[in-house]
Amino acid sequence: MAKMSAGSAKTEQLLTSALITLLRHSGMVAPEPCEVHAKAKILAKAFEYRGNLDVIVKRARFAITTRMGAGHSLLEPRANHDEDWAHKRPNIEWVYTEAYMKYLGDREWSEGMRQSLRDVSLKMLGLLQDPTSGGSWDRRGLVIGNVQSGKTANYLALIARAADAGYKFIVVIAGIHNILRSQTQQRIDEGFVGRNSETKQPVGVGLGEGFAGAVTLTTVTADFDTRTAKRSGLKLNQLNKPLILVIKKNVNTLTSLYHWLKDMNTQGASRIEAAPMLMIDDEADHASINTNKPDVDPTKTNRLLRQILKLFGKSSFVGYTATPFANIFINPEAYDEEVLKDLFPRHFIYCLEAPTSYFGPDKVFLDDIHSDKIVVPITDCEDILPIKHQRDHDLLQLPGSLCRAVNEFVVARAIRNLRGHEAQHCSMMINVSRFVAVQASVQVLVSSYVWKLKNAVQANYKMPDQVSSRNAEMKGLRKAYDDAYPDCDFSWKEVKAALQRAATGIRLFLINSRSDDALDYKKYERDSVGLTAIAVGGLSLSRGLTIEGLCVSYIYRNTRMYDTLMQMGRWFGYRVDYEDLCRIHLSADAISWYSHVAEAARELVAQVREMRHLKRSPKDFGLYVKAHPDQLLVTSPQKMRSGEEITLRYNYSGRMQEFAVLPLDTSIHTANEKLIVASWGSQVLEPATKPSKRGSKGWVARDVPVELVEHFLCEFRTHEDQEYRKMGVIKYLREKSDMYRMCDVVLVSLPRNEQPTQPLRQGVQRRSVGGQSETYIRDGKWVLRGYRVGSRGDEGLGLSDEQVKAARMLAQQRSKTGEPIDFDYRSVRKRPLVMVHVVAGPIGSSLENHRIPTIGVSFPPDDFQTEVEVVANLTWIQREFPGAVSVEEDDGGPEDD
Repeated sequence: MAKMSAGSAKTEQLLTSALITLLRHSGMVAPEPCEVHAKAKILAKAFEYRGNLDVIVKRARFAITTRMGAGHSLLEPRANHDEDWAHKRPNIEWVYTEAYMKYLGDREWSEGMRQSLRDVSLKMLGLLQDPTSGGSWDRRGLVIGNVQSGKTANYLALIARAADAGYKFIVVIAGIHNILRSQTQQRIDEGFVGRNSETKQPVGVGLGEGFAGAVTLTTVTADFDTRTAKRSGLKLNQLNKPLILVIKKNVNTLTSLYHWLKDMNTQGASRIEAAPMLMIDDEADHASINTNKPDVDPTKTNRLLRQILKLFGKSSFVGYTATPFANIFINPEAYDEEVLKDLFPRHFIYCLEAPTSYFGPDKVFLDDIHSDKIVVPITDCEDILPIKHQRDHDLLQLPGSLCRAVNEFVVARAIRNLRGHEAQHCSMMINVSRFVAVQASVQVLVSSYVWKLKNAVQANYKMPDQVSSRNAEMKGLRKAYDDAYPDCDFSWKEVKAALQRAATGIRLFLINSRSDDALDYKKYERDSVGLTAIAVGGLSLSRGLTIEGLCVSYIYRNTRMYDTLMQMGRWFGYRVDYEDLCRIHLSADAISWYSHVAEAARELVAQVREMRHLKRSPKDFGLYVKAHPDQLLVTSPQKMRSGEEITLRYNYSGRMQEFAVLPLDTSIHTANEKLIVASWGSQVLEPATKPSKRGSKGWVARDVPVELVEHFLCEFRTHEDQEYRKMGVIKYLREKSDMYRMCDVVLVSLPRNEQPTQPLRQGVQRRSVGGQSETYIRDGKWVLRGYRVGSRGDEGLGLSDEQVKAARMLAQQRSKTGEPIDFDYRSVRKRPLVMVHVVAGPIGSSLENHRIPTIGVSFPPDDFQTEVEVVANLTWIQREFPGAVSVEEDDGGPEDD
């Protein structure tokens, strides 16, 4: 396929924009592909465009049909704050806001998406203080959004709103790495400043006629520097335009900024009164990581943020994070009292709603249909590059699974080119070590492998199959096509013919703190060429960096920390017309933990909605997160000694506790089955129903006295790793017994027409193990994939029609297109639920034909204050949460990335 010329690429872009405009003016909300194609065909004649219309049609439909909800906020009810102040100032001219919206329109954002962003940013502005209000004040808030879902676009819209309303000094703290700060500066240059901070040439919003512009003292290549700031002669009390800085979260940088503000801008009482200040802390949770690096020391960083904010008589601080388990909530030992008080989002928490087209954790890890195709277990890396290795590890070869992933990437690029994506970026990410020396070795080996692929493709892509199939590399590419992409709508013959263009364009990048490589997608966009990139790195690939057109990811890392896990998920985002080509290679443990964290994050956001309904405050939410049963995965208590015991304080409100670590002792299974019959055989049981299909799926016992449930839980035998978890659940059930005298018990089984006739003998459930069941059995236990026992939605079993309807209404409040999640079912049940399962042993193991009972217990969201104490030691913590106390994390010594 010939390379698309700059002219034809520009024509394609103009044609797409014209088609979107035509669809918008015709009032089509959800047009069918045939309708869009007909209009595109008419426009193509006017533009003299003779290329493939399919990609244009899909991009136009994507722009028209994508919607974004308003999100949910949790406010401090005692703050006496007027959220409507912006509506009461009719004299505000939304100059910066509308310039940014026009810029987004030029980048093919639909009017619907832009209007959603207008509405959300205005609502968020109302949560800040009116900059024209008198006296001294501060506002502290947190915004929670999904990884790669558009948080930067959101805070750029908020910055534009704030500047229009009168905020004069704006600081954006863009993570701890130069590459992320540079990327953020570039986006702010285009979306707010209006000129390239290096060349001073107009860009983005600055290309519009009469744009006012903004001032910046930082550039794409230069962080804040005191000498440069002093030479500028700028003083905050003399600004007639907003001043914005984009800085790293770095002790030295923050110290320089503090001294410049104090020495050059403070007036009486050492305060800055004339310039209302807005601070945006991107990746807010990353201020609090455990680290040995002095320039990112968490306590010093937070103290400097607090000191800078206190220089201003009027300030608003807004943290942005994709990981709501931020240490700002749950690790008070990392701060002194004053820091905790000042940086805690005590005034508001705002949960952004991802657009309908978002390719996020729910689809990748919680949607079984998609997940089984997208996620691929890595089983052969440990012997070649162990998860725990040293910086001098001698890497002699690549794991076969990594070679297969590279093959997938080449084939995916060829398919994308056939779909008309040659002018779009296409990337692969490889993250297998935190050590820069090992990363360099990986890059060399991958480069050698890609070189062999290129030569093989060049020699064989035009050859008949009987010839090309004799080449090992071509056989690997054919296998990648057959295994991963047989349903891509192109034959192998077509794909093979496109391999030459796909392979020739591949470039390798080493992305870490010591490499000069830069993923400069803009450079290729200027030439209307799509970059085909394989990026090898570690932490620099794991936090904030946008990897354009990411198709294939290969991650083999050891962390189970919530924030690090989700931030590694650069694969989340928007994948128009190539979502089906995305593949994510992870270890078996990582697959389980991503599923677990995705579920926990989704339910935590649902708690914000519930707490808003109950008129709770952000402080209540902070206490709730602090008492999360999985808090150890966030706090990483590395200072504990092996014999030391600690007291964990748990709150189970709104949560499901499942026992997904199963014993292998068959005598335990037999005893538990007898207990199930003895406990529930005399109960009045009704057929349970599944809300989605209304078909029978087991039995439900209603109005079971809490004493019976407690007795059952005490007698039910779990794996020893789960005893502390069971102890906490029983203690919480006792603590809440005055509120909940009755519970529901569901015995989950097969559909009615497959259920055995023997009373209470439940039909077994098979659990998906991704074809790699043996990797889940070790150390005398079987760990269910995703640390889930029940299927999603099973908590709706046993609910009445009215309750199911109420759950659907809750889901629609959260997202107009959303289906109820288990949290919604917990909310309407309004009593504890015990779920009893019998799972079949893992396929291929000695337990394949055995019945293994296990349980789950959930509580409705009602009480965020009641906690129970569980005493545990380091040995138990390491059993229950392997990796939670490991020092083999992303931030190590000076040799690390």
